[in-house]
Amino acid sequence: MSIQLLDFHPDTTTHEKEVLAGLKKPQKELPAKLFYDDYGSQLFEQITDLEEYYPTRTELAIMQASVGEMASLIGKQALLIEYGSGSSLKTETLLQHLPDLAAYIPIDISREPLLASAERIATRYPALQVLPVCADYTANFTLPQPDQEVHKRVVFFPGSTIGNFHPAEAMLFLRRMRHVARRTGGILIGVDTKKDRQVLHAAYNDAQGVTAAFNLNILRRLNRDLGTDFALDQFFHDAFYDEVHGRVEMHLVSRKKQTVRLSDHPIHLDAGECIWTESSYKYTPAEFAHLAAQAGLRVARVWTDPDNLFSVHYLCST
Repeated sequence: MSIQLLDFHPDTTTHEKEVLAGLKKPQKELPAKLFYDDYGSQLFEQITDLEEYYPTRTELAIMQASVGEMASLIGKQALLIEYGSGSSLKTETLLQHLPDLAAYIPIDISREPLLASAERIATRYPALQVLPVCADYTANFTLPQPDQEVHKRVVFFPGSTIGNFHPAEAMLFLRRMRHVARRTGGILIGVDTKKDRQVLHAAYNDAQGVTAAFNLNILRRLNRDLGTDFALDQFFHDAFYDEVHGRVEMHLVSRKKQTVRLSDHPIHLDAGECIWTESSYKYTPAEFAHLAAQAGLRVARVWTDPDNLFSVHYLCST
C-alpha cells in the first residue's frame, strides 16, 4: 500500500530562533524535541530496551493487560491520532483490538522513522487507512481527512512524554488535545509515576551510556543543521531527580570555559555551566487527575502496573 506523507516538518530557521532564545537565557536550555532526528530516534529506541529503563516495557505490559477495556472506550469508527508515534509499537497492541477504526494518523517530527512505521502498519493492517504527518505536534497544523466517516476522535499520547512539559505547559497542551479530540472524543495517555529516586536515577543514567549519547546527540544535530561548533567531548551528560519539583532533569555540562557560535551570536559557557535539555515530571494518579481537571478533562479510567511504576489514563471532556 502506498503511503502519502503530509509534511509540516519545521525548517531550520524556526529551530534556530528557538535554540538561540534558549541559549541566551540565564539558565541555558534546548528544546527536547530536537533530540529526535533520525539518529536520535534510533538511540531512543535503544534506550527503551535497556534493563534500567522501565517506562516502555511497563506501559506496554499495562496496555497488553487492559487493551480490551481501552479498545471499548475508544469504540468503533474512531479516528486514532497519535502524537510522537515513533516506532508505533504500543499502537499495534491497540490496533489488534480495533478492527473498525476509521483511520490512524501517526504524527512525529522524525520523518524516516515515521514513514517506516507507517508503511509497516499499513502492510500489516491493509484495511486500515494510515495517514502519517511529519510535524512538531506542539505546533498548529491541519490533520488529514480520512475517507471513512468518523464517529469520534481519540488522541493517543503514550510514553510519558507529557512529563517533558512543565506543569503549566502540560495543562495547556492537554487543553490543545481536548480541542483536537472534540467534546465527544477522548485522550489515551501514558504518565510516569513518582517512585524511589534510585530507580529514576538508574533509568536516566544507564550503565551502557546510551542515554548520555542520546543527550549529546542534540549538540551533534545543532552542528549539522545550524552550523554551530559544539565540541561534544567538552560536555558531559548529567541527570538527576529533583524531588521538590517531582521531575528528572537532564543537562549537558561544560567541561571548561568556552565560547560556541550560532550564526553571528557567541554563546559563552563557564566551566561547570550546564545546558538544560529535558525535564521529565512524575505524577501520582491524583496529581495528574488534578492537572487534567485544569484543562477541562476528567479521568474516565486509569490503569497501573502491580508496582505502580507507570500509569495509563483515558481522559474525556468534563
